[in-house]
Amino acid sequence: MGRLNGKVAIVTGASRGIGRATAKLFAAEGAKVAILSRTSEGVERVVADILEAGGAALGVVCDVGEADQITAAVDKVVAAYGRIDVLVNNAFDGSAVSSSIIDLSVEQLQRNFDTGPIAYLLFMQACYPHLRESGEGRIINFASMAATSGLAGYGPYNMAKEAVRALTRTAAREWGADKITVNNVLPIADTWGAAEKEVPPPMSALARFGSPEEDIAPVVLFLASKDSQFITGYSLAPDGGAIIDSAR
Repeated sequence: MGRLNGKVAIVTGASRGIGRATAKLFAAEGAKVAILSRTSEGVERVVADILEAGGAALGVVCDVGEADQITAAVDKVVAAYGRIDVLVNNAFDGSAVSSSIIDLSVEQLQRNFDTGPIAYLLFMQACYPHLRESGEGRIINFASMAATSGLAGYGPYNMAKEAVRALTRTAAREWGADKITVNNVLPIADTWGAAEKEVPPPMSALARFGSPEEDIAPVVLFLASKDSQFITGYSLAPDGGAIIDSAR
């Protein structure tokens, strides 16, 4: 406990799934957590859970597809807490991720980029001066093993998520001198009720979907903590052994 004492963290897409699990774990480990999501109901629910458990949280409604909302959200966090130490870019619009390459439109691809690498870039740029001031800033971006393997039928998603990995690698090199680490997480997790829908387990060594609370959030915590201070530019894959190191 207390691995993030004194830290301020922003978690996007924090109203459900991996984002919610990460935000709650961060708060339990002592961080003040900004809960970002598109819906006020989802934001308020997670904030209430954290406050009830004795943690500190700030709710911020933010559509990551809108650049002005990103800037306003970061400003609100700084105004409330005075600093930013950790940025978790998890939010992504998953409503238009499926398309073959032959049928892929520029408009659909643009939406995947707007809520993926472009949104991540804008958050990183807005948080950069605060992360630099922290002296041990952490950025954790969510990419995808689907992109590394070129999953058929998910052209726009794969392209956007691989752009996230390129962004991460480049920022890791450019911002290393500022003592900011930048890493990716490539999870395979049950965030939609796979068991209830009788979805077959993934083709992985452990043959199951990960739990956001027990399998994914702890990896994000590791990357946000001092324990990972000598790791940057990498893709960690809590995927049960689906890609076995090929993400590098």
